[in-house]
Amino acid sequence: MVERFNGRTAETVKTSRFHNGKELEQTLLQYAKVYNHQIPQKAIGHIAPVQALKNWQTKRPKLFDKRVYNLTGLDWTS
Repeated sequence: MVERFNGRTAETVKTSRFHNGKELEQTLLQYAKVYNHQIPQKAIGHIAPVQALKNWQTKRPKLFDKRVYNLTGLDWTS
């Protein structure tokens, strides 16, 4: 999944023009959101990665320190 994500990200960057680093950053953040929340992945049963995490957390809650949220990016709070 990581290789697929990296390949798709690279393709997005190659086919787009950015006027500055902020535009690139916003594009990558938006792509990560779409990828994680809306694009089904064959390797995890044709569901989106966040949904797979939610399903896994429901089945094995003791493996998780925090609840899975519908937010992108890293959660740095404890």
